[in-house]
Amino acid sequence: MPTIHDTPPASIQNELNTLAQALNIGIPSKTDTSLLIATWNIRRFGSLTREWTAKATDTPKRDLRGLRAICEIVSRFDVIAIQEVTGDLRALRDMMSYLGPNWSFLMTDITLGAAGNDERMAFLFDNTRLQPSGLACELVVPPEWLDEI
Repeated sequence: MPTIHDTPPASIQNELNTLAQALNIGIPSKTDTSLLIATWNIRRFGSLTREWTAKATDTPKRDLRGLRAICEIVSRFDVIAIQEVTGDLRALRDMMSYLGPNWSFLMTDITLGAAGNDERMAFLFDNTRLQPSGLACELVVPPEWLDEI
């Protein structure tokens, strides 16, 4: 079974090289005087099929090809908030392994209930560019306040 660290097949490597070239044009370079911040809603970012290309019958459809593309994009920023991270952290863990020891993350709790879809936010950051304070929190509106609206 391939891993995120393996060399992809030539056709996939060519796609990743094309993506990297486009990102070089479209995203500013990291500099000493800049801080590149992004937010990205990656739909149902959770599990992963550990194959370079998922078959039609594979579940989930997200595969190593897609995850390496996501890693290429994420690596261009100093901090990035990823939305829709599910309870299954396989893709996130593989991505953090690929990004390497200079990358860390903080996550919120899973939002329970139908409206929350059991999702959370993950904040990824490049430790060579910034250090988090260690404070992570969420804002909860008391139910009685909602009655006043």
